[in-house]
Amino acid sequence: MTNGFKTLPSSVQLEKPVKAILRSVSKAPRLREIGCEVAVADVLDYKALAQTIGDAAAVQMRQGIESIARALEQTRPTSCSTLCRIFEERLSKLQAHKVLLRSAEHIQGWSRAISKALKLGRLASFQDPLDMPFSTVFAPGVGVVAADIFLRPASGVDVKNVHVERERRYSASDGAKALGEILRLIITAQAVLRSQWKTAFESLMSASLAELLIKADDAQNKGGLVDVEPNANEVRYGTTELPQALRPLIQPQ
Repeated sequence: MTNGFKTLPSSVQLEKPVKAILRSVSKAPRLREIGCEVAVADVLDYKALAQTIGDAAAVQMRQGIESIARALEQTRPTSCSTLCRIFEERLSKLQAHKVLLRSAEHIQGWSRAISKALKLGRLASFQDPLDMPFSTVFAPGVGVVAADIFLRPASGVDVKNVHVERERRYSASDGAKALGEILRLIITAQAVLRSQWKTAFESLMSASLAELLIKADDAQNKGGLVDVEPNANEVRYGTTELPQALRPLIQPQ
């Protein structure tokens, strides 16, 4: 089994052999400590990758995607190809069982808003109305689900779509309340004015990615447009509730 680091602990704990394929040996000691076999290969050398993967029962790629994302963040091109869709289309041609694991919004994305909320007493949100519940998930919980999927025998479905989110959905107001209870402060949710979205997003990312997120938030605020895909074969639920997910995101002031 070859997979990303967040999935590793759950797989190792279940006493399944795990191989971590790295670009360099710098991270090898940490991975060996939790019981992984370590190999080194260039992600651009498909022959070397194939040899290293060998007879693995399941494979998860993480670093190649992360490298592309970081390069786009740094260069901020005026347009951004739909890499995930192209990647999925290419994989669909493989004669192998495939699982597409899609998740709800990661609660870790609230980090910057939480940092400001600690200073101002207001949790800024692009969700409006503020009391509308929407799906989120704690990122490490996605790794747990991924590990479980790896350990299952292949089903008869050529491409299986799996969606993961928390069992309970929370609103921006719920987030502000939970944050306030943790800190023993009064924190309220405040909707960011729609006219300020473009400036807010483009100060952090490329114009094309900002446009994508604006469209996503507009769709979510309309209600019912951002949800589990109709063709999802399975819905899985993370077990970390909102207060527990928020605690690691609170940085000491």
